[in-house]
Amino acid sequence: VQLQASGGGLVPAGGSLRLSCVASGRTFSPYAVGWFRQAPGKERESVAFINWSGSTTRYADSVKGRFTISRDNAKNTVYLQMNSLKPEDTAIYYCAADYGYGAKWFQYDYTYWGQGTLVTVSS
Repeated sequence: VQLQASGGGLVPAGGSLRLSCVASGRTFSPYAVGWFRQAPGKERESVAFINWSGSTTRYADSVKGRFTISRDNAKNTVYLQMNSLKPEDTAIYYCAADYGYGAKWFQYDYTYWGQGTLVTVSS
């Protein structure tokens, strides 16, 4: 499966963005999806996870209550709604997918990766 992440940009602190991850190549519904981010000079970290049906989600403590992950399997798309953005949210955001119905949180859980989209939050 091929993944295309989009929706990044420059926003002021307190603003919102919605990232999209569109899958192509095969039906998306049996795949778990995660969002990760990598800030300059830092390691890539997990941000959010959603299972194949959308019934289970998980968030990093740093984004809990501000970010929401969702999916529309009919559109082969997973979204990351980001509200109340902070300068420390500045990073390249990546979506990743892996076949299966279990929980997946770590980078090594995922087989397929998108190219990343840059989010910059100004103070």
